[in-house]
Parts: sequence; structure tokens; C-alpha cells
Amino acid sequence: MTYGVSTSSPLPKIGDQAPPFTAQTTQGKINLSDYEGKWVVLFSHPADFTPVCSTEFMAFARKNEQFKRRNVQLIGLSVDSLSSHLAWVTNIKEKMGVEIPFPLIADLNTAVSQKYGMIHPEASETATVRCVFVIDPQQVIRAMIYYPLNVGRSMDEILRLIDGLQTVDQHRVATPADWRPGEDVVEPAPTDVEGVNQRLRGDLSGTDWYLKKKRI
Repeated sequence: MTYGVSTSSPLPKIGDQAPPFTAQTTQGKINLSDYEGKWVVLFSHPADFTPVCSTEFMAFARKNEQFKRRNVQLIGLSVDSLSSHLAWVTNIKEKMGVEIPFPLIADLNTAVSQKYGMIHPEASETATVRCVFVIDPQQVIRAMIYYPLNVGRSMDEILRLIDGLQTVDQHRVATPADWRPGEDVVEPAPTDVEGVNQRLRGDLSGTDWYLKKKRI
């Protein structure tokens, strides 16, 4: 049963302009455009007052200052009502001692969820799966991560992803597997024969012409 809501909206893709929205949240009405010039991590959760979601919200809250230092705005979302959201975040503060400092979208009509393809009918026809959308300061989708309903997310991995995206933008490089800030990055591969020959004339110990690392 889908309550008359279409679930056939196409999924946004990396490189797409992030779908604009206006929404009611625990911190008042917001527009996505309010955050131009900032990075945005828009993440959905299945439901309020659920155990895994509660642990995630506390984890995001505890890392909020680290996100802010990276010029990142966190925005949560589920298809619960505003009153449910307010009761839940109040309960988390009262019972667990953690204050939720970022807005939580009340998407009861699934308007935002549908735009972002957050409802996967084979998982649940009415609850959002655990999506993470990373949106850059130009409001372009730069990364997406999907988790099932029953597996919690890693805040450290989301922070690492932000660090990687900001590093490649600033230095025009790529990051290798398991990269962490301060480690070597990967230079773009040559695109012509002369570029290959220049690489071969350089120091490629431990790598080859198509893989060259450097410290920034």
C-alpha cells in the first residue's frame, strides 16, 4: 500500500543539480537554496523513535562541530510528522543527554523523499531507506550512499568522504582507496602519449605511468 503516492520518481544522479525543496523542519521552514555556498549532507532515516535511527542521530549530533568546521550543514529527514520529530528529539535530549543541533525535515507527504528517490518499495513502501546525499556549495549532488533499514551508517566515513571531495576540488587530484587527510593523493592519469612519456622519465618507484601519487 503506497497511500496514493507514486514511487516511480527517477533517482537523482551524481553531477545532477540537487532537486530544490521547501520543507517544514524542527528549526522552522527551510529551502535548499538557503544553503548555497555551503556543503549539505541530506540524510534520511526510516522512522522516529526507532533504535538504529536514534543511535545515528546522536552520532551525527556528536560530530556536528566536525561537520561545521568543514562548512557542512546537516539536514535530516523522515516521513514522520513535525510533532513526532519534536517529541523524538526532545526525548533524545532528556533520556540520552544529546541535543540534536540540526534541522529535521517533516516529510509526511513524501514530497522531498520522492524527489530524492528515498523510498524503495522493495524495502518499504512508506519508510525512507538510509540515504545520504552530499551536495556541494553550487547545489550539485556530488555523492550518494544508500544503506538498508537495519544497518546504521558510519559518521567517520561520511566525514572522510567530505574531506576527499573538498581535497579533489581544491587540488585537482584524486584520492586512493582508504585515503585519509594528510596521506598521498593520486595525480590525474596522462591523456596522451607525451604525458605518458613524461611520467616514464620521472620517479615512478612503486607505481607506474598510470598511477602516480604525491603529497599535498
